[in-house]
Amino acid sequence: MADGDITYLAWNDLVGLTRVRGVPSIEMRRRMEYGLGWAVAGQALTPFEHIAPNPWGPMLEVRQTPVADTETKIDIWPDGIPLHFFLCDSMMPDGTVWDCCTRGFMKQALAALKKETGLQFMGAFEHEFLLSGGARDWCVPFSLEQVRINAEFLRDVAKALLAAKVVPETIEPEYGVLQYEVTCGPAIDAMAGDRAIITREVIREVARRLGLRASFSPKPRPEAVGNGAHLHFSFRDDAGNNAAYDVDAPNNISQVAQHFIGGVVRHMPALCALMAPSPVSYLRLGPHHWSCGYNAFGVQNREASIRVCPSPERDPIKRSRAFNLEIRVPDATASPYMVIGALVNAGLAGVREKLPLPPAVNSDPGDMSDDEREKLNIVALPSSLAEALDVLEADELVKSWLSPTLYTAYTAVKRIEAAMFTDQDADYMCKRYHDAY
Repeated sequence: MADGDITYLAWNDLVGLTRVRGVPSIEMRRRMEYGLGWAVAGQALTPFEHIAPNPWGPMLEVRQTPVADTETKIDIWPDGIPLHFFLCDSMMPDGTVWDCCTRGFMKQALAALKKETGLQFMGAFEHEFLLSGGARDWCVPFSLEQVRINAEFLRDVAKALLAAKVVPETIEPEYGVLQYEVTCGPAIDAMAGDRAIITREVIREVARRLGLRASFSPKPRPEAVGNGAHLHFSFRDDAGNNAAYDVDAPNNISQVAQHFIGGVVRHMPALCALMAPSPVSYLRLGPHHWSCGYNAFGVQNREASIRVCPSPERDPIKRSRAFNLEIRVPDATASPYMVIGALVNAGLAGVREKLPLPPAVNSDPGDMSDDEREKLNIVALPSSLAEALDVLEADELVKSWLSPTLYTAYTAVKRIEAAMFTDQDADYMCKRYHDAY
């Protein structure tokens, strides 16, 4: 260990950004149990230079306490300074998890899922981002050219992710100009959220090393293709089987997964405030964007907000393992912890009430008539952050998943974001979010 090495204690906040405090690496052993203190008013920070009105002021402090399993150290460059951090739980002085800790919000939902169904959550995010700062500003989308002009970057991303114990599955060019996508293998329970944060920070670090910037903003420029953070998920039973899959059920969707989807679809409009939680998110969401504009369910339908991704495998065992569901609303301005927590809570509500599986839509809901959508209970998702927050306010069940303090702090931050760009043009707004994310 080199003299002067720093280890960072990191947490993902209400705006999906990773905040840190650092300590000399030689001090980490004694920091593992109680971490570092942190003034909780910082949880009211926007992505910019503002802090929202909050219930804490200068009074309350929590301990950012490292989670040992999340240790990440990237030291793949001989002449570079290692990136070394732990993700943290925000702990109260009495040893309980703070009710405004995003990781705690996720863990509470996952614990309820396990207790009530006996199942564990398994999930993996897709990570779409735009690369900037290089010599080239255009190339053919999806092309070999697009990967080869940034071959060193993509090689180092793969190498650094492996060093971080995150196994990449695909590293590829996307439809947008200099847009790329990285997907990684699924993880169980809390690690699904942890790995999403680790993956994004590793990608950003690799870009910085090469004088580039990786932006995960959902709309880096008004005319650019949007960046999603779609979440693929399933459930695992105690025997290790995929409990979302049933070979004898329609479209192979198990009974528990059918109820889960029913809950997610019912609450999808309110979930937008937690999963697409920035003004720029609503330049990406909408009909005909290959993201989603309605609370529709489908099979292999990329305009549905939640869909089944069947496996191409012929072998029944392999087919079961690869079968998963995908929710397409999220983007990277949302904390992965808030996304997973909200998703699981919504699905669990459907399981408790034994909600039926909504009819599968096999076309673009935006091309359907109003009468056709009404018959299928398909409604439009919010078209702005302000509208999404109003829908959240009206959904008493979704509100109840957040403690009163968390709800107050979260909506205060988001109302400021919504108001901040009311009188600004889209180019300015996109530039600010591009730089922040």
